[in-house]
Amino acid sequence: MADHYDVLGVDKSATPEEIKKAYRRLARELHPDVNSAPDAEEKFKAVTHAYDVLSDPGQRRDYDRGPQQGFPGGQGGFGGFGDIFETFFGAQGGSRGPKSREERGQDALLRVEIDLGEVIFGTHRDLEVDTAVVCETCNGSCCQPGTSPVTCDICGGSGQIQRAVRSLLGNVMTSAPCGTCRGYGTVIPAPCVTCQGQGRVRARRSIPVDIPAGVDTGLRLQLIGQGEVGPAGGPNGDLYLEMKVRHHDIFSRNGDDILCTLEVFMWDAVLGTTSSVTALDGDIEVEIKPGTQSAEIITVKGRGITHLRGQGRGDLKIGVQVTTPTKLDHKQKELVKQLAKAHKYPAPNLGHFQQGLFAKLRDRFLNV
Repeated sequence: MADHYDVLGVDKSATPEEIKKAYRRLARELHPDVNSAPDAEEKFKAVTHAYDVLSDPGQRRDYDRGPQQGFPGGQGGFGGFGDIFETFFGAQGGSRGPKSREERGQDALLRVEIDLGEVIFGTHRDLEVDTAVVCETCNGSCCQPGTSPVTCDICGGSGQIQRAVRSLLGNVMTSAPCGTCRGYGTVIPAPCVTCQGQGRVRARRSIPVDIPAGVDTGLRLQLIGQGEVGPAGGPNGDLYLEMKVRHHDIFSRNGDDILCTLEVFMWDAVLGTTSSVTALDGDIEVEIKPGTQSAEIITVKGRGITHLRGQGRGDLKIGVQVTTPTKLDHKQKELVKQLAKAHKYPAPNLGHFQQGLFAKLRDRFLNV
């Protein structure tokens, strides 16, 4: 590692004032924003590090004694460089070159409603989206056709303006974005009249989307690169689809299972029967076994919702509700009386309070 005194060009007996003057002179000459030589930045770092050490009495004393006394030499000694560099030359002092006009577009969020029946196998949508698209007139260049950006004559295309600022070390050069070109390094003399020099316009476009089976309310699907196009024709952001499954009057959902209830008249529950019911994906033959009770669950395997991640489907679970007829003619009443006489049931008696049908169905649905 080069000797700090040699780096600053002073003798070992130099006073603090001489060290400060030497540093100020070299800093102005070697600052990366004023010196384009390939090794200017490294020399500037070395000068700053040398001054950082020699301007502090304690560190200078340790340095003069040599590394065997524990002085943190080598590259590890640059601990204070960042703070000094930022204090005197600004946070952007090390940045060079103009910035690009192209920027990534914003992400967009769209809410999509689908029916419960569409969730079983998935569905297709052609979504109409009002978003930013590339300007067809200038194709994202921001310029009127036949023209192009020109180099900014204020910053010379660097996108930065250098200013002399007084500090503890005297006048030092700082850099800031050019106010004329806003840091781009170029200006647009003839902006596109269609997009007003933005390179993009608002338009309505159609996006085909395959919504997978098994989605549920609140789930978000990410469509990469389907969001807004960025300024100056920059890359598109992403489009997020937030799903909402519409309420169904008959069927409900529990995970990937579909739930519903089936009303069965008393004599069908007693004798048993077969009933054809229309599910979300077609007709199903449901067998009512003799002696079926209210709140029993009939499970039809594989007729639920297709699993979102994986193969197979959930089940269709049908809760039975046995209904008692309320209007019987004379002949029907006589038949019921004959049945009652032929089949001696115990007299009604008190028992533990039982929850209602729907509560029992809920508990059984969740535990079947």
